[in-house]
Amino acid sequence: MRVLGSKLIFFYNYAMAKKGKITIDRELCKGCLLCIRACPVKVLEADTEPNSSGSYPSKAVQVEKCIACGNCYEVCPDVCIEVFEL
Repeated sequence: MRVLGSKLIFFYNYAMAKKGKITIDRELCKGCLLCIRACPVKVLEADTEPNSSGSYPSKAVQVEKCIACGNCYEVCPDVCIEVFEL
């Protein structure tokens, strides 16, 4: 259990044992980066290359750490993230 401000975040053993895969549609992403802040295991970061609209989308950099929690998918306003449980 971790305490962040006034919120309690619980990590259950079953969730930590899950593995996941994330895909991000670079062209749909507007670069709000909400998914980066929502990821509990820091799988995502901002890309250094802009997409065709000039935004810097998120990208998965540590894909082996993904636990398929779906937090990034839930906060994405552009619906450009897919999360798969492996």
